[in-house]
Amino acid sequence: MTNVSGPIYEVTINVDREIVDEFDAWLARHVEEMSHTSGIIHAEVLEPADDIKGRARRITQYYFDSDSGLEQYLADQPEAIEKSAIDRFEERIEVTRRVLRHIDIADGEFLPVEVCLNCGTALGGQYCGSCGQRAASRLISIWELLRDAFGDLLELDSRLWRTLIQMMIRPGKLTRDYLEGRRARYMPPFRMYLVLSIVFFLVAFFDPREELSILFEPEAPAATESEESANDADAIREEVMRELAAEGIIAGDPGGADVAADAAEEDEDADSAGLVIDISSDEDPDGNCDVDDIRDADLPEWLASRLTEERLKVMCDRIIADDGRAFLKKLLDNVPAALFVLLPLMALVLKILYPLSKRYYVEHLLFVVHYHAFVFLILTLQVLFRRLGLLFQVPEPAIDVVALAASLYVPVYLYKAQRRVYEQGRFFTILKFSILAFAYLGGLFIIFAVAGIFAAFSI
Repeated sequence: MTNVSGPIYEVTINVDREIVDEFDAWLARHVEEMSHTSGIIHAEVLEPADDIKGRARRITQYYFDSDSGLEQYLADQPEAIEKSAIDRFEERIEVTRRVLRHIDIADGEFLPVEVCLNCGTALGGQYCGSCGQRAASRLISIWELLRDAFGDLLELDSRLWRTLIQMMIRPGKLTRDYLEGRRARYMPPFRMYLVLSIVFFLVAFFDPREELSILFEPEAPAATESEESANDADAIREEVMRELAAEGIIAGDPGGADVAADAAEEDEDADSAGLVIDISSDEDPDGNCDVDDIRDADLPEWLASRLTEERLKVMCDRIIADDGRAFLKKLLDNVPAALFVLLPLMALVLKILYPLSKRYYVEHLLFVVHYHAFVFLILTLQVLFRRLGLLFQVPEPAIDVVALAASLYVPVYLYKAQRRVYEQGRFFTILKFSILAFAYLGGLFIIFAVAGIFAAFSI
């Protein structure tokens, strides 16, 4: 068995049927000439099946003795030859080229090995190991596109499910594996954090009837059970009062002003329902804005120059105008960015708590990213469980017990993750866990305060 290490230069030509005889005659002479070119040890023409457009297909293969011979040929010949062929046959041919490598096998046939079209390196997979270019580009069907998009959701052993399961039941396992180099089996940490955070905010706060209201028909307000009961009681009372008036027991018009007054009180109670921010106080029951305390406060100069009395008055009036609904919406819009800012702050706290761990700051940041991703996951599951429980009429105490257990699991998870990743004893881990927990509470207070300020200034 003879081994031949030189490359093969392959040219595929699709030819219109009307000129195929003329083209074959020209190609035979051309291949004969090429077989005498320096560096080429063999040339042949193959005639495979027609292409999908019904054009004749011809494949020419030129076997070179070495890579240097192919490089010299590619530097001088192909474009000129292709141009002369196109000029001769008036663009009624279509030419594609590629470089292959081959080895001789026992019966004299060749087994081609595809190489990178960009740098000529032999390919061992979908991508070139030298330059990274994809081996081939192809059009895919819509079904293949959908399968690629949802494959991780449908395959139980995919990276998605492997990552989520490990995250839920083995605190710190993802971080430990990533730091030890076992990374390809899991989703990238920052991508996982972003995906889970987006899913949580969509599940928790996205209301399609509010955000996409144009797609829904307006619903007529339905009377509540209490309103129906009140209406029945009013009707009965009016009927009794009319009977008493008819018998002369009472004088005057039954119903009338008293009923109207009761109805007005009920309207006021109905208007007060819903999520509102009550800014009234005992000193100012009407909810008027009083900024005297801010004006008299000893604030830093840079902050006092921005929190002017006029500006605060305008913001307060805007919040009062709609009972704080716009402010609350802006605050929720700022929460994702605020939580993202919390990541590097908590990583800095871990860096201070573990000065002798010989871990880089980015390794502590990785720990925080994985923990926050877990928190988003557990919160999303809580919201979904509550909604499904109410839908299927699960007893509310059972739902509350599950929510409480999930909430208690969050700090336990943090402690166990610290133990697994940083490998310290229980005493030091509990001590540092307590410090980290207080740091989280302080950090959450600060970032939500800043988010509230930004929300107030942006309404």
